[in-house]
Amino acid sequence: MTPLDQVITVLAGLGAGIATSSIGVASLVSFPILLALGIPPVTANSSNTVALVPAGLTGALGYRRELLGRLPLAAAVMGLSGVAAVAGALLLLRLPADVFATLVPWLILFACLLVAVQPRISAWLKSRRPEGSDDARTSMTPSLAAGTAACGVYGGYFGAGQGVMMIAVLSLALDLPLAVVSALRTLAVLASNIVATVIFVFIAPLDWHIVALLASGSIVGGYLGALIGRKLPTSVFRALIVVAGVAVAIGYWL
Repeated sequence: MTPLDQVITVLAGLGAGIATSSIGVASLVSFPILLALGIPPVTANSSNTVALVPAGLTGALGYRRELLGRLPLAAAVMGLSGVAAVAGALLLLRLPADVFATLVPWLILFACLLVAVQPRISAWLKSRRPEGSDDARTSMTPSLAAGTAACGVYGGYFGAGQGVMMIAVLSLALDLPLAVVSALRTLAVLASNIVATVIFVFIAPLDWHIVALLASGSIVGGYLGALIGRKLPTSVFRALIVVAGVAVAIGYWL
């Protein structure tokens, strides 16, 4: 790589880290840049996943205020996502790549739709509660566990768009501010990436030079993304997630 390519890769890591912790679509940033630099797709995908683990760690650190008092829920979300990602990784080894690839854009678009209409769905669900019941949903439930596990399997298999899907699942299942939802989403994606990293180290082609360059940028980007995600107005945050998710889906089709 030329010196310019190395600088571009570091900046790609920075941008991907910011996207990871803020709106959850790092695949929009770093992966296309690696391909443009001539990195083979499989190597780019695996190296990108490994390099974004530091972004998840610093992103979680940036969201520490939102996670205070919610450690049991955070641990449950992270644990379920990580364990389910193992199943996704096994599917990656067993199934032809085109089986699931066909469904990926549609799954992401469906998640975008859920994010967009979540306020209406949540209001409808609240209206269906027994009269006088104002208990907020702030803990793990069977439906949240199922949704988290499904996103974890997806994350272990493909990964791109997992953050958008987790936002949809968490927003529908919990009565919590979007900043807290984003913090939990960051942990779920981090868990999937850690599992994928362990597997990729043994079975996937990795370019450790690329990993180091991306990671150096993603460490800073992950923390900055958490600060941005905390301050974004709810309507803007939701709109960015939907736009970014649609862009990812279109990117797959192209």
